[in-house]
Amino acid sequence: MDDFTTRLKALSSANEFLEFFGIPYDEKIVNVNRLHILKRFYQYLHRADLAGLDEVAMFTRYRELLAQAYKDFTTSSGVQEKVFKVFQDASGQQTVSVNKLRESLAERRAA
Repeated sequence: MDDFTTRLKALSSANEFLEFFGIPYDEKIVNVNRLHILKRFYQYLHRADLAGLDEVAMFTRYRELLAQAYKDFTTSSGVQEKVFKVFQDASGQQTVSVNKLRESLAERRAA
């Protein structure tokens, strides 16, 4: 498993991960969604039960999860998938507490 982990640590881009795991991909999709794909992959890994897997099984499971993360963005977009907080908050509802407004006003008056 150390060899697998070491090789994973050397990867940095979505393209490198997809190539490492032998997943065919469309460059246009990756160019637009690279961070979304990697973030979703991380989310899937975080939820996956990987305990007790040997190196081959671990590689296979990682490959499946990365393929699913990539597939999510072949039929959807980052805005629709809401992987990042900025998109989760983009539903149109933003609230500011009265206390925050008072603090802001007090800071402006003091300046």
